[in-house]
Amino acid sequence: MTDTRLDPAAIQAVDHALRSRHSMRRFLPTPVPQALVAELLELAALAPSGTNVQPWKVYALAGEARLALSAAILEQFNQGASEGREFDYYPKEWNEPWISRRRKIGLDLYGLLGITKGDKARMKEQTGRNYQFFDAPVGLIFTLDRQLGRGMFLDYGMFMANLMTAARARGLDTCAQAAFADYPDTVRRHLGISEQEMVVCGMALGYADPDAPENKLVTEREPVDAFTSFRGFA
Repeated sequence: MTDTRLDPAAIQAVDHALRSRHSMRRFLPTPVPQALVAELLELAALAPSGTNVQPWKVYALAGEARLALSAAILEQFNQGASEGREFDYYPKEWNEPWISRRRKIGLDLYGLLGITKGDKARMKEQTGRNYQFFDAPVGLIFTLDRQLGRGMFLDYGMFMANLMTAARARGLDTCAQAAFADYPDTVRRHLGISEQEMVVCGMALGYADPDAPENKLVTEREPVDAFTSFRGFA
């Protein structure tokens, strides 16, 4: 039976947005209008959430607001200070296959940038670029009310995936950045955020620099049959 609701052009457009999205780490200074950012967030908010709680809260920063937050965090980072994340994102002990995947992306990125093993100064410089939102004209900070349960992180992930896909469909690029969760006190203090709000992560949003070597990095993905067990299909 043919589903008359299927639109091949729409399918192709969605697939292209999903397949062409990958994390960009250097952006052009081309401005992104506030109206366009609002449009992306409106689409992101169509994500499902448990009992329609809609747990997301976003701080969209541009111009001096973005630069000021970056400067405040970089000052801490360059002094070697870290405030620590308020939730576990990575495991305390790494095992396979996760550790190999983690190492590979680091080696691949540093290889594209010409950063050799042991060059701690350049490694730190590259890490610090996170806090500049990789020069993107828009920086987003995402927070979550502390009273909400850990399951709401699942809802947040769907919200952010919607945002990144909608951005790609409009020729924009993104990079989700857990690094901002390392400085929750600085973020809250600088943006006037309540202690009740947990800093989840940040995100760079803008037009990627097509000539930047780090933007050539496309991570490998496991094939479907490597992570899926099909049962009961004819």
